[in-house]
This record gives sequence, C-alpha cells and structure tokens, in this order.
Amino acid sequence: MKIKALIVLLSGAVLLYSCRGNSGYSTLEDNTTDTALVAADSTEFAQAKLVKTADLTFTVKNVEQAAGQISALARQYQGLVTHHHMRSFAQNTKVVRINRDSVMRVAAYSTEADMTVKVPSEKLDEFMNKVGQMGTHVMARNMDIEDQSLIYLESQLKLNSRKELVTQQKKGRIKLKAPEDALIFKDALVDEQVNTRRIDDAVKYSVVSLNFSQNNTVMKEIIVNDDVSDYRGPFFSRLGLAMQAGINLFTDVIVGLADFWLFLLAGIIIWILVARLTRKHTVLPLTKH
Repeated sequence: MKIKALIVLLSGAVLLYSCRGNSGYSTLEDNTTDTALVAADSTEFAQAKLVKTADLTFTVKNVEQAAGQISALARQYQGLVTHHHMRSFAQNTKVVRINRDSVMRVAAYSTEADMTVKVPSEKLDEFMNKVGQMGTHVMARNMDIEDQSLIYLESQLKLNSRKELVTQQKKGRIKLKAPEDALIFKDALVDEQVNTRRIDDAVKYSVVSLNFSQNNTVMKEIIVNDDVSDYRGPFFSRLGLAMQAGINLFTDVIVGLADFWLFLLAGIIIWILVARLTRKHTVLPLTKH
C-alpha cells in the first residue's frame, strides 16, 4: 500500500511539472516564486485605509459671500475646491408700467450653489463644523467612512507579485515564451500602482459635497418699454395726423361714390319718376269733386 501511494504521489508530481513546463513561463529556480509569494504575504499596513466622504446642505444669508468664505477656508486647511456652480433663476416676475417709454420689472430670484471640496481627512470634522457655522440653518449633514484596507491589500499583493516577476525576468531566471507577455505584465503593474495611489489619495484627502441656498431676493429695475404697441406720438402730432386721416377718408368716400356715378344717375331718375307718379295719383281724386 505504501508503494502504491508513493507511485501515485510521484505521478502527480510529474504531471504538475509537465503542466508548469507548458505554461507561458519556464522557471530555472522554483524557489524564486515561493520567495515572492512569501514576501507578498508579509505585506502589512502602517494604518488602516479609511476613506471619508461628507455632504452638507444648508441655507446662508448670501450665497456669493458664503462661496468665497468656503474657498478661503479650504485654502486655509491646505484643501482644494474641485467644483463650484452657482445659479439664480426668477420664480415670480411682474411688470409695472411707469410711463409710455419705461416700465419697472419686479422679480423674486432664488439663488443656490453647489461646491465640491477636498480637505485633509484629519481636518474633516473641523472643516464641516466651521462651514455649518456659516449658515443660518443646516438641513442635512452626512459623513461616511469606507474601509478600503482589503482592496488596498489586494492591490499591494498583486503589485509586489508583478514586481517580483519583472525582476526575475530581467535577471533571466524567468523566460517569457511570448514577447507580448512582458507588455501585459508591465501594463498590469502600472494599473496596480495607479490603483494604490488612488486609494492613498482618497485616504489622505476627504471629498465634501456642499449645497447651500439663500432666501428669495426681490429685485426692482426700471427698463425700457420694448412693447411697440404702447408707443404714442406727441398730442399735436397725433391731432394733425387725425385731421389728415379725416380728409383722406372724406376724399376716399367721394372717389368711391364717383365709381358708382352711373348707379347714382339711374337712382335719381327712378326717384324723379316715382315722385311724379305719386303726385299724379294724389292730385286726380281732388279734381273729381
């Protein structure tokens, strides 16, 4: 039984060796890969990789002034404003006519702004407290902490393994059968380096999303009346134009009647004939008596 078990183990070892020989790498020293794995497994962190994010929604007296104060506060904490958008739109508008040429427009404007700020994580609470003190009312305040330690460990282990493979390949201990394999490993090495740096940056700097607004502002302004239907000329000019229009209307009526002169003549003749016939009928009964 012991001999059969030994034969099975030897057969498995030969099969494993043959599979490794058919892979994309041919190793000259097997203990190098074991050393790399042991070195990778021994990776430790100096501290946990905690990523902090926060958001704050509040109202202020003046949005523009608050945005300037927040930017100055971010610079004071060695932070950076990565996004700033301020908008204002009219909710209600009314136009009051002052005179023929001018009107007064009264509008109620609503103003709000969005900002995204990156501040050092150790100063996050202090920064949030000072920003909240700038407002007149805090409507919402949130903070989330995400532990990225395992993701960072995974990236670090992959990075160490790829570094070890590249080192062994340069020393000639590992030979690549396909030239494009070297490029693939180097690209993967760069990806892991970027990923670890991205996590380090997220741990070092926290992202804060701010949304703040102010009460509606009523604005009055006198502007030019652009409604041409309201335009009227001076009184005497309009009186002269009216008299001229009356003369023109009278002449137009005369000219229009002149176009029907034949009908007018026929009508006059018919009217005379009818009048004479009517007169004869009224005179005859009187002569009989």
